[in-house]
Amino acid sequence: MPLAAALRAHPELAGRPFAVASAAGPRAEILAVSPEAARSAVRPGTTVVHARAACAELHVQVTSPALERAARDALLDAALSTSPRAELAPAHTGLHAAEAAVFVDARGVEALFHSETGFASALGERAARLGLPGVVAVAASRGAARILARQLAFSGESLRVVPPGGDALALAPLSLDLLNPDDDLANALTRFGLHRVADLLRLPERTLTQRLGARIVPLLELARGHDPSPPPPAETTTRFEEAQELEFPVHRLEPLLFVLNGMLSRLLERLSCRSLALGELELELGFQSGGCDARRIGLAAPTLDPRLALRLIALSLESKPPGDAPAHVRLATPGAPLRGDQLDFFRSPGPSPAVLDQTLAELAALCGTERVGAPAVADDHHPDAYEVAAFRPPHAPAAATPSSIERAPSSIAAGRHLALRALRPPVHAQVDAPGDQPRRVRSPLANGEVIHCAGPWRTTGRWWSEDERYAFDHYDVQTGDGWVFRLRKDHVARCWSIDAVYD
Repeated sequence: MPLAAALRAHPELAGRPFAVASAAGPRAEILAVSPEAARSAVRPGTTVVHARAACAELHVQVTSPALERAARDALLDAALSTSPRAELAPAHTGLHAAEAAVFVDARGVEALFHSETGFASALGERAARLGLPGVVAVAASRGAARILARQLAFSGESLRVVPPGGDALALAPLSLDLLNPDDDLANALTRFGLHRVADLLRLPERTLTQRLGARIVPLLELARGHDPSPPPPAETTTRFEEAQELEFPVHRLEPLLFVLNGMLSRLLERLSCRSLALGELELELGFQSGGCDARRIGLAAPTLDPRLALRLIALSLESKPPGDAPAHVRLATPGAPLRGDQLDFFRSPGPSPAVLDQTLAELAALCGTERVGAPAVADDHHPDAYEVAAFRPPHAPAAATPSSIERAPSSIAAGRHLALRALRPPVHAQVDAPGDQPRRVRSPLANGEVIHCAGPWRTTGRWWSEDERYAFDHYDVQTGDGWVFRLRKDHVARCWSIDAVYD
């Protein structure tokens, strides 16, 4: 797994002598080596200085827990793309400490893949597509499948399917080291001359228990192909995350976007494998000082376009640069199904979600996030109060039925209704109003005698604040020059204005 996780994040190292070390420095232990490095006599367990002495062209990468965690999650995604029940196998110690395995419930897979062999081939192909080439073994128990998979990894084969009831027969010729006994138990079995699983099963269980203790019982059950573990649980979460520690802090935006582009590509491969798309993006930049910069990047619609997602990330970082050079990057998203829109024969199609998303992000970068969106009614009594909500494309209106047309008011059906257009800021006006009844209006908008006037309607609020309190009287007024508007008297500022016009 350390080698596969590093090559998944750095595919340019494939085909070169490559090794993964436990830490930085010449005395760090080599954990895993590529086949090219193994042909140059580089072996796991040696130090970096010995490995470089054996192969001068060796490229050494320090192991990354974040990359390995993401690679294990990707392995689980490959399994869940073939079966609804799968879970990661617990980590082992000793000889097989570096392996990663996933258990998949293969019941009923013939309906999708025609056979268990077809299922194993599809599972191996999808894992390889995610940058995790591995082996697949199908057996009746978890333990037998994992042991057979270890044997396949050593033999160079890619898959094996054991017929029902054949687990014990398939395990018999294998080495006992594949069962991963602890060091004391392995030494004791070697002293007894036991090297194969068949050698262990030929001895009486009672005698083995007396000589070696109760620790031999789980090993015997494993060798017989017995496993009481329940089937893997069904997956309930669809959250995807990629993280990476940087070799050194990145001070410029271009190299950071290069790293994010690779992470985004790996994230999209996992989503595509699960038939999902990017939802809301969560970006976290960690600093060496211990702080972090966490931000959310919204999407108008789920997408699988990497250029769009990278552009939105770049706009977010350009509009609000991080306060320090990041040394750790995390990118996460809740997987969402791709949205399909039903087109209307009588309406032009709306903008593409990808184009709309990029346009909104660019406007937010220019004007600010709080100034881009759709107007919404605020929970406030002030006549000028409003809010800006996130913009969402409108849905197609429902077709009108004959009964609804018949019930429509005659004024609406004839088009005789007024629309009120708010003016922000209001237009200052001079008003002759003896007894608070407007008689004449002079303003840049309307001038003349008042022909019709209705009101006043008083609106007050925020009386507890000296700076925010308001008290308005509104009048609906028509003047001799043909204008119909809403006149406002501000009792706090002691002035008149026109704050809306009827169209």
